[in-house]
Amino acid sequence: MRLLIQRVSEASVSVGGELRASIGPGLLVLVGVGHDDGEEDIEYLAGKLVRLRVFDDEAGVMNRDLGQAGGEALVVSQFTLMASTRKGNRPSYVAAAPGAVSRPLYERFAARVGELLGREVATGIFGADMQVALVNDGPVTIWIDSRNRE
Repeated sequence: MRLLIQRVSEASVSVGGELRASIGPGLLVLVGVGHDDGEEDIEYLAGKLVRLRVFDDEAGVMNRDLGQAGGEALVVSQFTLMASTRKGNRPSYVAAAPGAVSRPLYERFAARVGELLGREVATGIFGADMQVALVNDGPVTIWIDSRNRE
């Protein structure tokens, strides 16, 4: 399972021209699910996400996590995070789990983040053609892969 996390001053997701969800300051989290991902990946990444200290403290140092900063979260499924560009110029998505596998894992990930934060998180619509708008704050963009724990 892979996350692309962006600290934002605002973010939103629309489907078919209609606003689905929006947040103010917080984290936009794009989620890709692989074939072998499961509960352990969800637990690791949800915990890592909510404890990630990427918000400034009173000294201007990134030392606060999402809860301490009072930030919101917008979690959006994105199978293209599982792309391989090893061969040629057309990305391969064979590492992405099919919807029957990835949808429940994505939904459980979003729910687990909400449980850890103690509040509901905003989400996109799984499998939809979504338009995601954001203002990256910093910019701060972080990649986390549950299979490559750096």
